[in-house]
Amino acid sequence: MDYRDSPEEAQFRSRLREWLATHSREFALSGDEYWARYGQWHQALYGAGFFGLSWPREYGGQELPPVYDVILDEELAAAGAPPRPSLGYLVTGLGHHGSKELCQRFLPGLISGGERWCQGFSEPGAGSDLAALATTAVRDGDAYVVCGQKIWTSYSDVADWCLLLARTDPSAPRHKGISAFVISMHQPGIRQRPLRMISGISTEFGQVTFDEARVPAANLVGAPGDGWKLAMTVVAHEREPSTLGFTARYGKTVAALAAGLPGEPGTGRTVPAELAWAHVQTQMLYAHVRRRLSEQLDGQTHGPEGSLDKLLMTWTEQAVGHAALAVTGTGDPHGLEAYLYSRAQSVMGGTSQIQKNIIAGRILGLGG
Repeated sequence: MDYRDSPEEAQFRSRLREWLATHSREFALSGDEYWARYGQWHQALYGAGFFGLSWPREYGGQELPPVYDVILDEELAAAGAPPRPSLGYLVTGLGHHGSKELCQRFLPGLISGGERWCQGFSEPGAGSDLAALATTAVRDGDAYVVCGQKIWTSYSDVADWCLLLARTDPSAPRHKGISAFVISMHQPGIRQRPLRMISGISTEFGQVTFDEARVPAANLVGAPGDGWKLAMTVVAHEREPSTLGFTARYGKTVAALAAGLPGEPGTGRTVPAELAWAHVQTQMLYAHVRRRLSEQLDGQTHGPEGSLDKLLMTWTEQAVGHAALAVTGTGDPHGLEAYLYSRAQSVMGGTSQIQKNIIAGRILGLGG
């Protein structure tokens, strides 16, 4: 395979580098400051023509091949800039399952950053076991009344809208009675409590309580009971590492850790085993993502194979986190944060145990 840029791709990369050279430092923040300016970074990228690259033009995208997203991710990492906002799962879920009217109403603001969004999937009693969710939506005239709780809800404190899963038919089998809605976060009956992370960040996640909050029936995504289909579309997209943009950042972190070792490269200096293994894992994921990208460009889509992608990404991020701790120790705040955050990777987006069950049952055909 030839991974060199085409003339058009090279021109795009050059234009992006020039823009980043004068704009990335303004947003090179960490901790709560980073999350506080996340929306501004989104709008800055979009305004410069560097966001929504592969999404439909009619909703504000550019309909470019997905390789342009990879170029963007690589250059953002190289410049030390924040990653691009991770919203593809919302765009994909709403775009695949929402009506034309819902897409026309909501996708432009979602893509441009004019409206902020969160995802209401996980619950205190139903994380990776999403089909066990207990939040209910009961029809009341031309609206539904929502009651329940969601947790680990990214950006819930600043969101205008939430893509929400709720149970609309308690008598149906648990995968069948779930529906999806677009619900306003600016209304009575919705309370948001921030969750402080072990790394000290307090504004990335929230716990959201819905106490008779109302959502118009017209904001139902798909038909009643179609929520599980939407959920599977969303999580399959979340688990594609070629769309997550993390691989370049893992490689940069490993290179920075190696550069900080005492002694000169090639002089027999000691390299911690954790760092050597992180390098192997990073190169493995890099090659895997390139193969996935090639498959995407050939029109291939992936179903349960996304669990393989998610598992490989988890192993890589945690290997990099262990390497950061081994090289910098607990005295370096950046190394410690990289390690602490990596621990969550085996839980977020579906636990590693769930991914292994999917691989065993749906790919290998085990379990009968």
